[in-house]
Amino acid sequence: QLQLVESGGGLVQPGGSLRLSCAASGSAFADSAIGWFRGREGVSCIDSRGDRTYYFDSVRGRFTISRDNAKDTVYLQMTSLRTEDSGIYHCAASWSCKSFWVPDEFGSWGQGTEVTVSS
Repeated sequence: QLQLVESGGGLVQPGGSLRLSCAASGSAFADSAIGWFRGREGVSCIDSRGDRTYYFDSVRGRFTISRDNAKDTVYLQMTSLRTEDSGIYHCAASWSCKSFWVPDEFGSWGQGTEVTVSS
């Protein structure tokens, strides 16, 4: 069974940057698309091979998702952060990113890491 653990959250000023990590253990990571959610709102998704990435409109151009299958880890690099980016960020797994904005399409949710953007 796939288990996911997020890290990297914290307090940052508007305009700052953070990099979140989603570390996987168990089976099927390399076969899974991984999505990032803020609460239950889809933020970004990357397919199993890292060939295709998807972004919600509000973060496109500011956030970059990537994965290192050798390290069983997915990253979310967040730049030009805004106060509205604050929240609990979760990673979760699915068979594809086709409906990355639909949280019910994802399983193996991690506990989340909190991001606070504030001056």
